[in-house]
Order: sequence, then C-alpha cells, then structure tokens
Amino acid sequence: MPWRCRLRFVCALLLALILASPLPVWAEAEGPLITVVRSASCECCRQWERHLEAAGFRINDQISDSIDPTQAYCHTASVAGYRIDGHVPAASVQRLLAERPDIRGLAVPGMPIGSPGMEMEGVEADPYVVVAIAHDGSTRVLERY
Repeated sequence: MPWRCRLRFVCALLLALILASPLPVWAEAEGPLITVVRSASCECCRQWERHLEAAGFRINDQISDSIDPTQAYCHTASVAGYRIDGHVPAASVQRLLAERPDIRGLAVPGMPIGSPGMEMEGVEADPYVVVAIAHDGSTRVLERY
C-alpha cells in the first residue's frame, strides 16, 4: 500500500477512535460554573481555583480591586445561586449542589493553613470548619476538617 494510502488509513482510524471515545480529548470541563472574584495579586486564590478545577468545576475568574483585605475572606465566589466565601473545599461545594439546602452559601472563615489553596509543604494543617450561611446572615457549622 502506498504511503499516502497508509497515512489516510491511519488518520481515519485515529479519527474514528477519537469520535467513538466517551469523552472526546478536546472536550472542556462540563462541571458547574463557579465565578470567583479575587484580588489580582492573591496566589492562594489561584491555588483554590486549581483545586476546584481538579474537582471538575469550570472557573470564571474575575479580578477586583475592591476586595477588602481586612475581611475574613480573600475571595468570594458564586455557583448556582449560592455564595462561597474563602477556601471552601470542593467536596463541600459539591455536597451543597447535590443537596440544595435553603441557605445563602458556605464559608471558611479566615485563611486556615491546610485548607484548599492554603497548603504549605512541611506544615501541619490547622483544623477548620465550613459554615453554612443562612439568609439572615447567621451561621452554623456544616463540616469540620
């Protein structure tokens, strides 16, 4: 078989395999879209976004100069009508989306070492909590890490 025929055959075979695969190699993440508002200079926020991406979330990264560094959170996010403040683990966000409770959102107060985006090599993680934020602003502990 001439080399051009072999090349066409191999290309056709590769195309058929790609099209037959359950997840095409060019597909982008199809998980929930989460919009993150953060300061341009905050690297821990970018690490948190990478944590979410690894869990299948699509990230809409928004830079804001109005993030107040004195607040308990270095970034805020929204997903499916919920607010997410601070370094909330992807598993907690996934649970929120699966259960759909009647709350405003979730938060991890402060910036605890060991929370997603705040990991430090050689440093033991601090215990921290994920709180549910009610519509009236009150909070209750939802999960402990």
